[in-house]
Parts: sequence; structure tokens; C-alpha cells
Amino acid sequence: MKERKLRFFSPNENVEKTQKVSKKEEPLTCSISLTGRLVFPLSTAEQLGMTDENTDYRIGMEEGKRKVKSLYLVPADTQGDDTFKFVKTGRSFTVPLHGILKSLNLDYTTTLFTFAVTPFSFGNGVSGLELKLAGQVEREKREGEPKKRGRKPRSASVDSAE
Repeated sequence: MKERKLRFFSPNENVEKTQKVSKKEEPLTCSISLTGRLVFPLSTAEQLGMTDENTDYRIGMEEGKRKVKSLYLVPADTQGDDTFKFVKTGRSFTVPLHGILKSLNLDYTTTLFTFAVTPFSFGNGVSGLELKLAGQVEREKREGEPKKRGRKPRSASVDSAE
């Protein structure tokens, strides 16, 4: 019989090796809701430091542009008529922009607009956020009968069996 060569393990090899799992940073995004609100998910808002509801923002776009490719958010020093306040709603922060979006001819009721959020330098040591249009997807149309709430009616076959 032929001798087999065996490799024996040591107790040191039995210890699990922890691998460094590089956590991919998800790109920061926001979108426009069906009601015309600019919606920042909670994770995006936390990474950008927008969780302080006392901060007001000025919202604008580049002058002379007809189509919206980017929106800009710049923190305002004082509250005024030209500032917007973010409100925490559920698991996100929102600001209503329905009038502005309609005047820019963005049909948010039929199209889902998503934006990639990146910081930018506005000047004089002020840093703001650039919301660059990342995608437009047609919203799904809900077809069929809406779900009815409450108890289901008794069927006719059950009534006749009694």
C-alpha cells in the first residue's frame, strides 16, 4: 500500500481571519416626490449634516439656462423671504417646491426625477450642495380597482348554505 502524504492543521489556522470589507460609499441622492417636494432620504441628510432643522437654504439654478440640469442649495445666514426650510417627514427631509418645478416645466406627476448630490464651493468660504439631474424615469401608472378597506362582504354561496 502506498503511503499518503498528509498536511496537518494547527490550532492557529483554526482562528477566523477577519477580512477588511470595504464598504462602498453609496452616492448621495435625492428625488422629487409626486406632490412636488424635494426629498432627501435620512441617510443622505445625515451625511450632509442637514439634520439641523434650524438651517435655511437658498435654492436656485444657473442663470440663462432653459432646461434644468442642476439645482443649487446654499445655506443662508439669516431667515428671509428667499429662504427655504427643510422639514423632517417620516424617514426623510423635504422642502415643497411644486410651484417652482411647474414654472420650470418639470412634470413630476408623471416622471420621477432623481438627483446626485455633491458639495460645491460657492465662494467666501461658503459651501453648498449641487443637485445634478441623474435620471428621469416614467412613474408607474396604477391600474385596476383600488384596494378596499374593511371587512370583506360575505359571499352568496355562504349565505345559501346556512
